[in-house]
Amino acid sequence: MPLTIKTGAAAEPGEIKVIPAMRRGFMGRCPACDRGRLFGRFLKVADRCEACGTELHHHRADDLPPYLVIFIVGHLVGYGILMTETKLEVPMWVHLATWPALTLILCLALLQPMKGAVVGLQYALGMHGFGAARAGENADEDT
Repeated sequence: MPLTIKTGAAAEPGEIKVIPAMRRGFMGRCPACDRGRLFGRFLKVADRCEACGTELHHHRADDLPPYLVIFIVGHLVGYGILMTETKLEVPMWVHLATWPALTLILCLALLQPMKGAVVGLQYALGMHGFGAARAGENADEDT
């Protein structure tokens, strides 16, 4: 049975929904089973899930997570600076103490969840070897 991807609510066995897989990855869980940990270290994806055994080493997240983090943090911090400058009178030292620290904290807080979401997306779409690995798992289940 070929694998199909669905984003809607109804799913048949063997179908992988994109949004739940990305949500699981965002939360740092295995995109396949939602039980195992996705990361072995801060940004190092585990080779396989300890709960279900799904191989995760296929991922190629590369530069997309940092780009997404820069996009989100840049808009949040830029909007914050703009609103602070237009609505409040704040001394320059407060700006110099607040915005770089907030930028660093937001970047570090969002980088791992974004990478997990990208790995979940790649898993759901069968990219970079995930599709072949799932097809092999389904062939083993059919026998």
